[in-house]
Amino acid sequence: MSLLVSLVLATVGRTTEPARGLRALAAQSWCAVEVLVIDQNDDDRLVPIIAEARAAGLCVRHERFGRRSLSGARNHGLALAAGEIVGFPDDDCWYEPDTLRHLVAHWGAQEEGGSPALVVGCWVEQAQQLGVLAAPARVLRPGEVRAFRGRRASSITLFARTALLREIGGFDERFGVGQWFGSAEETDLVMRLAARGERMLYQPAIRVHHPVPPSGVPERLAPADLARLRARERGTGGLYAKHRLSRWVIGRGLVAPWLLPLLRGQLGAVRRGWSCSRGRLEGLRSWPGPEGVR
Repeated sequence: MSLLVSLVLATVGRTTEPARGLRALAAQSWCAVEVLVIDQNDDDRLVPIIAEARAAGLCVRHERFGRRSLSGARNHGLALAAGEIVGFPDDDCWYEPDTLRHLVAHWGAQEEGGSPALVVGCWVEQAQQLGVLAAPARVLRPGEVRAFRGRRASSITLFARTALLREIGGFDERFGVGQWFGSAEETDLVMRLAARGERMLYQPAIRVHHPVPPSGVPERLAPADLARLRARERGTGGLYAKHRLSRWVIGRGLVAPWLLPLLRGQLGAVRRGWSCSRGRLEGLRSWPGPEGVR
């Protein structure tokens, strides 16, 4: 019997990108896959796209979700997932033809330690930009996770045991896009698994694509851009408080974003770094949320 992989695709506002992602899933060499499209749109823009995917042979379940909450939408999909493994692609990412085959192969090959709780794949564009595309497979250790070291676990690269994620309550819906703590829901999830001593692996053969801004592009410094950055970074500050991270980790996270560019003479980056640090400090001081937001 084939191992079923469930993919929870939360989406709002896009059409071209989800269509590309679904076409890539329909072309997977591993066919035991279901896609749960969690649709947060107010219209039917996804209906023809989903019909096209189904016509291509992809098993797609279309679910409406009224709240604008990425973590909430993913938890809704998690509750419905039938697969033993679940992943959470963004609506603007795509898989290579053998991504899921590599996932299942590496999942089943961990006989000595048993199947992992979580496997982190490779975000190809980010790894290229950081110069770590050839980084080897490795175990993710709890201390590294709590210190924001090792492989960065973006939500698009996370694949986990479905039953285990349900057991721990899925994503903390106080974190993520649409919330006051505007990011870090995936890092919180990984930290919670690390606190339980669960086995987690990084496997670069599981390749996921997602656009990143080209290196050398000028920093976006419009007030709206800085406000969005500040809101996102409240999530990291919330992690500092929720997981009681060390003073060293917190201090580094509050100072480094603006101090390092200041030392390099990158004044535009200093402004971005200061907004980043302000957001983190707000999240740290306000956890579990300001009045009226909890």
